[in-house]
Amino acid sequence: MMTDYIESLQKLAEQFGRLQGIGRKSAMRMAFSVIEMDEADAYEFASAIMEAKQKIHECPVCGNLTDGELCHVCEDETRDRSVICVVEDVKAVMSIEKVREFKGVYHVLHGVISPVNGITPEKIRFRELIERAGQDGVEEVIIATNPTPDGEVTAMYISKYLKPLGVKVTRLAYGVPVGSDLEYADEVTLGRALEGRRDV
Repeated sequence: MMTDYIESLQKLAEQFGRLQGIGRKSAMRMAFSVIEMDEADAYEFASAIMEAKQKIHECPVCGNLTDGELCHVCEDETRDRSVICVVEDVKAVMSIEKVREFKGVYHVLHGVISPVNGITPEKIRFRELIERAGQDGVEEVIIATNPTPDGEVTAMYISKYLKPLGVKVTRLAYGVPVGSDLEYADEVTLGRALEGRRDV
């Protein structure tokens, strides 16, 4: 293949290939797209990557991503801080926010407990959740981990530690097929899941 001899193009495609969900062909198409940009657009593209990498960080309260001091949810004084929705990752926050039904706040675990993969509660934001849930005013914790085996294990583990705190613990009533991710659920399904949450 002709592109095999263009080292800088290969290197660029390899970098795109490191992105989650990007295969070899897609990576090469993306590399060609960059090459076809004019120089100003290419600098702007590279600058946007560096700016995002340097400015975006985890919200110190909930673990959501932000480029400010706090994320947009934690900054919003109209949100109901008595209800915390626990999710695996930031993509789940974005999915639930699209529904525009949930008025509480979030806690992003940045992973799930997975004994097979060596992921223990200490490797996710579990301790921070217990601390937040123990604060005055927290009445309910909605566990919205994905309906996968590891998501279910994580939900049960969280429930075990939250119940002694006197906090109501609920789980989304999924209309989502078991084994799928929240980010792929449509707004109607997620909205119904929030409304139909159940005690854990």
